[in-house]
Amino acid sequence: MYPHLFTPLDLGFTVLKNRILMGSMHTNLEERPQGFQRLAAFYAQRAAAGVALIVTGGIAPNDQGVVFADAASLTQEAQLPEHQYMTRKVQEAGGKICMQILHTGRYSYNPRLVAPSALKAPINPFTPHALTETEIGQHIQDYVRCAALAQAAGYDGVEIMGSEGYLINQFFCQRTNHRQDAWGGCLENRMRFALAIVAQIRAQVGPEFIIIFRLSMLDLVEDGNTREEIITLAQALESAGVTLLNTGIGWHESRVPTIATSVPRAVFAQVSAQIRAQVSLPVITSNRINMPHTAEELLARGDADMVSMARPFLADPEWVQKAQQGHAHLINTCIACNQACLDQIFQGQIASCLVNPFACRETELKIQPAQQKKRVAIVGAGVAGLACAVTAAESGHQVTLFEAQAKIGGQFQYASQIPGKEEFTETLRYFQHKIMATGVNLQLHTRVQVEDLLDFDEVVLATGVKPRIPDFLDIQHPQVISYPEAIAHPQMLGQKIAILGAGGIGFDVASLLLQTTPASSPDVDLAERQQAFCQYWGIDVTAKTAGGLIEPHRAPAPREIWLLQRKTSAVGKDLGKTTGWIHRAHLKHQEVHFWNGCQYHYFDEEGLHLTYQDQRQCLPVDQVVVCAGQESVTDLLIPLQAQTSQKKVRLIGGAALAGELDAQRAIREGVELALSL
Repeated sequence: MYPHLFTPLDLGFTVLKNRILMGSMHTNLEERPQGFQRLAAFYAQRAAAGVALIVTGGIAPNDQGVVFADAASLTQEAQLPEHQYMTRKVQEAGGKICMQILHTGRYSYNPRLVAPSALKAPINPFTPHALTETEIGQHIQDYVRCAALAQAAGYDGVEIMGSEGYLINQFFCQRTNHRQDAWGGCLENRMRFALAIVAQIRAQVGPEFIIIFRLSMLDLVEDGNTREEIITLAQALESAGVTLLNTGIGWHESRVPTIATSVPRAVFAQVSAQIRAQVSLPVITSNRINMPHTAEELLARGDADMVSMARPFLADPEWVQKAQQGHAHLINTCIACNQACLDQIFQGQIASCLVNPFACRETELKIQPAQQKKRVAIVGAGVAGLACAVTAAESGHQVTLFEAQAKIGGQFQYASQIPGKEEFTETLRYFQHKIMATGVNLQLHTRVQVEDLLDFDEVVLATGVKPRIPDFLDIQHPQVISYPEAIAHPQMLGQKIAILGAGGIGFDVASLLLQTTPASSPDVDLAERQQAFCQYWGIDVTAKTAGGLIEPHRAPAPREIWLLQRKTSAVGKDLGKTTGWIHRAHLKHQEVHFWNGCQYHYFDEEGLHLTYQDQRQCLPVDQVVVCAGQESVTDLLIPLQAQTSQKKVRLIGGAALAGELDAQRAIREGVELALSL
């Protein structure tokens, strides 16, 4: 079904069984007690399902290069046993594994950080020490020692991290390399650090050891490298002994989205294609490739020799197996939300996945046959109810899922209508097929009464939330709109809109009202979507300009919008750590007014009367869209408890806690409850 994707790749001294690389992800298990045992289970599960080659999260070659103080490094033989356990488990499962050697340079959140020049990164409070020539030589030897230890640990190879603005990238780029000695200045000097590392590692490990080099093929920062410079380095790396060339896109300090859900699928693949045309070694493409047909198309078109996917293997460990068996419809697709993976990592938590809470919990969260099979009723087919239903059914329970609406999904249906969140439809597609595969009895258009639930052994209320309407507003006023109404009928709203509430929903509604075309499937008009994305963010995928940046082209906003909140904190401050800046930047580009510390009074034919910056005024808006939080829907709880004194009635998701909508918590609660029944 996917002939290019499942063609083996002969590297000369070894063969990869398909063209699928599980890309590097730091999970924060690397630093936890027994973390490598848990990582072994995590990686081995993916290897057993058919991944050809896995790359670990970044491991530093010395103490200066760690991601943060006391983060993972490999510097001595005493550390080998935990790595050996992990490599053995992966190889026994039929996979190959490379260890990524990552020196973060000026990105290290560590006061001992170093860099080619003493230039502080805009995303780090620490200023690095500029390496001396002697220290540069020692760092090269640290890389070589780390690679030798990786070989001794049983790894099939190493990936040298030379992109995303880390140390090797910092040497290569004039933006961060202001040196005047043999390691800076002209291109030949700036390439020297990368080439010395590769050549000396190859000499150390011999010819039959995979060396992947992750090359920054599009920096997306000012004063970044040009295509000609990148090609020159790529060709030199090939001569120095690299086996595979992997694609890196964007520096961490770049103000251009590269992996968020709003980034169109495979938008950067043509960057890899340009480099592939100039080298003989296999090239791996990456970024926002999450479904088999996308990967197959890239390979068939000749954009790359392999595809790298990282988060898609958090979402579904059986991605490869399902694709190979023709069951792509059963893939639990990565929606690139970043909420449970990158956001948690940057908060010091262990990574997981919003759509798959089993990720990185393989040793503690397992579906096992239920000791006592029960008749389970679940009321509400939002993501909490869906997750609970399919997990309970997989455990052997007889599950009936009631939903009052015509479709499954609940609040997720609203989210999937937001421009840039088209991927959310994939989660609903997955659950729809999972319901059929597990035998869940789905009852749509069914508003449940207490009497309907009395014969079940267990009742789960996943009845979700309803919008909260502030007391001062007359909800009957035709121009006061709840957010579900606004999302369902954006074309009915006028040209001037006030949005009350600047949380995630407020930002989503603003984005929807600024969009000129409706949301659609992630694959519909993909080429047009890719082009529009590059124009909007100012991306030159040909990399003819330094860093691949050009002047953005943005159409005027179709509406004037005020995004209001009562809190005095910055608008959008509580959005996701790794995606919030994208949402804030987008609305600022569209000249949305961000007002905080507002005190609302009333709405009438003149507009919204409020106090802002200690001044009472009236915003002459056509409508007010209320995004002021939610309330749990628990109408069934008390009457049900009154008639089922011996029966446990459980609440999950929004029914248990409204708060800010949290699909990650909802799905996790659904799964965990199902496993406990």
